[in-house]
Amino acid sequence: MAAETFAAAAGIEVYKDGKSIIKTIAYLKDLKRNYKKLMQEAGELRATKDAICTEISRFRLTQDMKVWIAKTGMIEEEVTVLGTKFEKKQRWRLDCLVNLSRDMAEKCNQVRNHREEGELQKATLVMELPEPVRKMYTLELQQKSYLHGRVLSVLRFLDDEKVRRIAICGMVGTAKTTIMKNLNNHEKVAKMFDMVIWISVSKEWSERKLQDAILQRLKLDVQGITDVEEVASRIYEELKEKKYLILLDEVWDMIDLNKIMGINDNQKDSKVVLASRYDDVCYDMEVDEIVDVKPLSLTDAWKMFKEKVGHLISNPLIERIAWYVLQECHGLPLLIDKVATTFRKKKDNVPRWEDGLRRLQRWDSIKIEGMDEVLERLEICYEDLKDGEQKVCFLYGALYPEESEICVDYLLECWRAEGFINHANNFKQARNRGHTVLNELIKVSLLERSNKSKCVKMNKVLRKMALRISSQSANSKILVKPHEELEDFPRKEEWELANRISLMDNRVSTLPETVDCHNLLTLLLQRNKYLTSIPELFFTSMCRLQVLDLHGTTISALPLSLSNLISLKALYLNSCLDLIEIPASVEALKHLEVLDIRKTKLNLLQFGSLIWLKCLRISVCNFEMGNHTEAQVSRFDTLEELSIDVGSSKEGWDKIVEMVVQEVAMLKKLTSLQFCFPNVNHLDLFVKHSPVWEKDSYFTFQFSVGFHDSACAQILESIDNPTYNILKLVNGQGVDPVIGKVLMKTNAFGLIGDKGVSSLSAFGIEKMNKMFNCLIDRCHEIKTIVDGHTTSEAALKWLEKLYIENVPKLESIWEGPVHAGSLAQLASITLCKCPELKKIFSHGVIQLLLQLKHLRVEECSQIEEIIMESENAQLVPQALPKLKTLILLDLPRLTRIWANDSLEWPSLQGIEISMCDMLKSLPFNQINATKLQSIKGQPSWWRDLVWEDDATKQRLQSLYICD
Repeated sequence: MAAETFAAAAGIEVYKDGKSIIKTIAYLKDLKRNYKKLMQEAGELRATKDAICTEISRFRLTQDMKVWIAKTGMIEEEVTVLGTKFEKKQRWRLDCLVNLSRDMAEKCNQVRNHREEGELQKATLVMELPEPVRKMYTLELQQKSYLHGRVLSVLRFLDDEKVRRIAICGMVGTAKTTIMKNLNNHEKVAKMFDMVIWISVSKEWSERKLQDAILQRLKLDVQGITDVEEVASRIYEELKEKKYLILLDEVWDMIDLNKIMGINDNQKDSKVVLASRYDDVCYDMEVDEIVDVKPLSLTDAWKMFKEKVGHLISNPLIERIAWYVLQECHGLPLLIDKVATTFRKKKDNVPRWEDGLRRLQRWDSIKIEGMDEVLERLEICYEDLKDGEQKVCFLYGALYPEESEICVDYLLECWRAEGFINHANNFKQARNRGHTVLNELIKVSLLERSNKSKCVKMNKVLRKMALRISSQSANSKILVKPHEELEDFPRKEEWELANRISLMDNRVSTLPETVDCHNLLTLLLQRNKYLTSIPELFFTSMCRLQVLDLHGTTISALPLSLSNLISLKALYLNSCLDLIEIPASVEALKHLEVLDIRKTKLNLLQFGSLIWLKCLRISVCNFEMGNHTEAQVSRFDTLEELSIDVGSSKEGWDKIVEMVVQEVAMLKKLTSLQFCFPNVNHLDLFVKHSPVWEKDSYFTFQFSVGFHDSACAQILESIDNPTYNILKLVNGQGVDPVIGKVLMKTNAFGLIGDKGVSSLSAFGIEKMNKMFNCLIDRCHEIKTIVDGHTTSEAALKWLEKLYIENVPKLESIWEGPVHAGSLAQLASITLCKCPELKKIFSHGVIQLLLQLKHLRVEECSQIEEIIMESENAQLVPQALPKLKTLILLDLPRLTRIWANDSLEWPSLQGIEISMCDMLKSLPFNQINATKLQSIKGQPSWWRDLVWEDDATKQRLQSLYICD
């Protein structure tokens, strides 16, 4: 039994030893393989650790992950030791090699298990990372719609490496947020950026509120940290290795992104897009590009409305009403959305649609479903106005018909008369202050510039809001019914408590004998062409009236009760063609400052007692032609502004102009003068004798020397800047010294029909250093605009706009040496009907045009090249860096714009080409003109273009617009 047990034990030992020997042999055999596997696993471990450290900021690492990273370092050191041993294995005994191979195999398993543990922890952390883009619900924009085009404009700027910050600017309701959300969701944006961060900035924003919004988006936990700079540091650490896009919606004030996020414009490829209704905020944020958003066109608005309402719109009875409904929305997407949603609920019930339209047309006074949000957002703009001065000025605009043109000068006078303009001692200061207020209202889109020069308008939606606000105010009761085809004066209960009444542009033919309007401040009855008379007692109770406008009526006389208007400050009687009588008691108007009697039959001497007038506008017909002894103008010795309209009364003006010039020259408080001098001698008489000409640097003028019928002169007359001095020289025969004196103060110069000079330099180019605008029309002897041989200094260095038309002998813009600084601010050039012009940009000139934005060349039959290669052989690719629009019309010999595609055209956005049949190529390739948005031209011309390659053709084909 013992022997058997011993034998069995001996057998087991032999088996174990045999197995051990086999393992030993295997380890020796796998030594090299175990080394390679270990190194491979160690490399994968290192990659996992690096990925974790790269993808996950140190602030996101959990305690377990930190332990894992620390242990990884220890394992890597152990692997390094084993690797070193392997490299020295030649001097080792067999048993040591066996142990080394075993250790590497075991370490390999440890490394693998540790890596898998790290990847599991990483996956958990990655799930907690913020998604690159957080999609937002929004209106999907139709291809080629206006709003879609605005999105594409921003995308082009995002593609431009030189553009870091972009602003989307427009009035409330124009779909800025919709554009921003479409950007956020755009697949191209997702490909361009690692992270897109959307932040909605409320009016009550603060640095910490913005930081909290960003932290939430980034899923960053900074619990316990309250310091703004430290939080900004955490945000910076999170974003510094990423290419990110920040979308800031509804920005109310300047935001210091460096303070809030620790970011600056040096961070590679990362960008900021902000949306704001305030353009000054955009400038304060130092944006590189601004994308303006306007109300939709009727076509785009109709498409949006139809899409929202749905198939109901196809019903012809509904469609007819829908058009009127749409017009109440003024192209505002916000309003279109709300209105369309409301009307969709009316289904195909025509009476409900008609009732809805009627209510919508009165929604300033009737509560309508869906309108509260619109009103609230609109009223925020009003409430955000800085002071009461701006608020009352805005509300005053509602007295005029919706979308009507409101003359700026007239509006400012009404504001002053009503006492809205504060801190102004004279008319000049009041106008300047008025323009400041006006510009603020335009900035916040409560008023807008009109297409008609020197005019503004208020859109119908904002006007309704203003009427609603006024109706709720105890101090601003108004009766507003302009342009409503009224034939009768309103009922007593409508007007007796009113502070302001506007019945302009109606058919009112009679007024009540008396009205009890003790609180009335403004009465606007202009352009009631059937109003032929005013009852004698009509004005009796209006002792507080400050603005009275009767212009464009057919009254022939003013009543005796006019003398009761003891507070009246502004009286407008212009274009009352039949008005001939005014009561002698007009002298009771002790506070009257503004009087306009142009195009009436009134005589200036009838107002001779009003020596306190500040602003007077008259026509030649208002002078007493037979009276050459009694002072007519000079008696108004407190006049600050004088305008004399000559019109077609040339013969009568010639008879009295010398006397009038002498009188005007006696006015010592004059700050503004609009006057036509028949010739330079009359101008010289004024310049020599007027004390304000030499002494008052604030004196502004609009002078015409000679009579003209030039349509082009409207270009100068339409200049909006109220401080510009304008000189039109008509049918001149040469150079007179007095013209040089006036040119030294001139900001806008029109040379019309001149027959005596061959260049602008003849007047002394050094005298034109204050000139911003220049018009040259029908000057038959001019061959060049600037002769560089006549000066050694920079010429026309402040000129911004140059307009040249009907100059038959013009050969070039510039001849001779070009001095540095010349034309440094020139932004717009128009050349029209210059049949001998061959050189637009002479040698060296193009290098100076760093600010040129608009170039138009039309009906210049000798032009073969816009930029002549022979004159610009060394032209750098960065030439014309600001050029945005290029218009080329009816140039029969034009063969090319530039010799090749070497220019970058970095700012070019639009090209229009028509009747240029010999132009067979465009100077563009696949990579230049990156901001180009449209090429407008005739189909036949586009079809015949020759392309360098298909890629360029394909790129530009998408920009082509058929003319």
